[in-house]
Amino acid sequence: MKKILLLLALALLQTVSARAAGRQVLPFNDGWSFYKMSAPGDVSDVDLPHCYNGVDGTRPGYYRGEAIYSKVFDAPERGSGDRVFIRFEAVGFQAGVSLNGVELGHHKGGFTAFCYELTDLLRPEGNLLEVKVDNRKDMTLAPINADFTMFGGIYRPVSLLVLPKGHITPMDYASPGVYMEQLEASPQMASGAVKVLVDGFSQKQLGKLSLHTELTDVNGNIVARSVSDSKMTHNGFTALVDTLRVVNPELWDGRRSPALYTLSASLADGDRIIDKVTQTVGFRTVTVDHDKGLSLNGRPNNIRGVNRHQDRPGKGWAISEADHLEDMELIKEIGANGIRLAHYPHAEFFYDLCDREGMLVWAEIPFVEQAPDTEEFAASTKSQLIELIRQNYNHPSIFCWSLFNELGGEPVALVSELNDIAHAEDAGRYTTAASNSDNSPLNDIPDIMAYNTYPGWYWADPATMQYAIDWKYRPDKQPLAISEYGAGASVKHHGILTEHPEPGGEYHPEEWQATVHEINYREIDKRDFVWGTFVWNMFDFASAGRTEGDTHGMNDKGLVTYDRATPKDAFYFYKANWNDEPMVHISGKRFSPRREDARQVKVYTNCDGIYLIHNGVRYYPDGNPQAHVYTWDNIPWADGDNRFTAHATRDGKTIYDNCIISYNK
Repeated sequence: MKKILLLLALALLQTVSARAAGRQVLPFNDGWSFYKMSAPGDVSDVDLPHCYNGVDGTRPGYYRGEAIYSKVFDAPERGSGDRVFIRFEAVGFQAGVSLNGVELGHHKGGFTAFCYELTDLLRPEGNLLEVKVDNRKDMTLAPINADFTMFGGIYRPVSLLVLPKGHITPMDYASPGVYMEQLEASPQMASGAVKVLVDGFSQKQLGKLSLHTELTDVNGNIVARSVSDSKMTHNGFTALVDTLRVVNPELWDGRRSPALYTLSASLADGDRIIDKVTQTVGFRTVTVDHDKGLSLNGRPNNIRGVNRHQDRPGKGWAISEADHLEDMELIKEIGANGIRLAHYPHAEFFYDLCDREGMLVWAEIPFVEQAPDTEEFAASTKSQLIELIRQNYNHPSIFCWSLFNELGGEPVALVSELNDIAHAEDAGRYTTAASNSDNSPLNDIPDIMAYNTYPGWYWADPATMQYAIDWKYRPDKQPLAISEYGAGASVKHHGILTEHPEPGGEYHPEEWQATVHEINYREIDKRDFVWGTFVWNMFDFASAGRTEGDTHGMNDKGLVTYDRATPKDAFYFYKANWNDEPMVHISGKRFSPRREDARQVKVYTNCDGIYLIHNGVRYYPDGNPQAHVYTWDNIPWADGDNRFTAHATRDGKTIYDNCIISYNK
């Protein structure tokens, strides 16, 4: 009898799935008008995404003020009873939205999505939507102060949603309205509890609703199906719930094999599909041990990763999908397996990329530096955390929610409440934080902990990293990671130094940055208990208050220049250590001309049989390498141009790198 009922249910599901749902997601990015409140007569036509600090964002006096975006549009085509919503993926930092002169709402928070309903205010033609954007400092909204430019604008995409009267709601903090909570993930079995939040139904209609869920693999094969009419209350909405099980699943296994599934959640009234939402999901386990570090699906997988900021020259935060893809390709090139998305929620497209590419993700809110003790500030900070979690709940790449970064003062009560909220919203992920203080009581609150430390740049010498780690690693403390380390570097500045240059000075030689990373990382890599390490930073980024390096208004600690055009030498050091693809790189190519005190030649390679040809003569390296770094100190340089070719072998194949460096005795 059970078998017959199961076959009937599957047949019904196939019939239901064959019918299309009426949901429409319409891009709403073209044909906007824009002006700054400081210059109301200077109106321009813009398309979204748009940032009004793309050009001046590296200047101390960049515009922090209000601006008006407006768009005249006709109502989208829709069926009888359909409802229309507008969803903004992010606006920096506050947005007051009105339609045809009626205020829809005011959103606080520069990095998360928000949604309003337009239905009752829409005219057939000539609707006027206005968005007042404000990126001024606000003592009720994090971040108040931070070491990055506070760009303004509607800098991520906007969409119109046309939904049936009863639908899967977009109004749960602008989440997709579909949540899959992982219950089990092993090579033998995976399962997830699915919750689908609905709105617009009467009690009588709710009684007839059923949820049809389907899970397909990357090839479109159906691996699980189910039908349920079970209901509960979740996040204040009625939710239809079910559990999906997959026998012998492919696990999401990071860079090794980021297996993904497509979850289709359909609402049905009888055999009629009412609404449908799809989400990309994956099954995996992440555990962090005090002594053994991080494991993914039961195997050691300590994170060797980078931090990332999202801005670009001329664009600010209004970057394209092509920009996101370029960033990911560079991060993949060095062989990283994780990314800390600092210091705020990043674009949905980039989280999707991390899922697809197998990057373990540290996701965080912009709770940085300052914490006013007010109810308004606490409320907006908690709201930003809830938005981050609900909007990104289904991403398998995200393994932790970060509560703060380098927070001044001791707002223990607020951080404790944030920690509780994160656990209540998502019991399956860790909480973490990044601290630059060894003794703050805030450090005891998250599940796992990380520290920002800069030996060799802001203090001491690079080898002091060993003491910086060991001092923080204590039996009574949480598992430990290094969330930031590094040094500034200009590809225009070169020299050999024995101690760090002035961090706030003009001179940031590329060679010193490489030395800091070589020695810092060597100490980190000796310690398996360090569950993760995140280079600060993958890319140079705008920080308008800085007056240092070759470009003021810039934090130049990136492994790659702000325009993504030039990887610095330290980039290739990590590529030699993290990327298995054969590579060889002569460091210091831009350091030309040189003099007597700078005759060392340094090569990064992950290959064997390394040797150097200098002006036709072969030389073998001095001693054994450390962390894939080979050096030559006694080559007799010639006055004028010196030609170098580094040869290395892997699996019988030879690869090489070459350069010409001028030498003046």
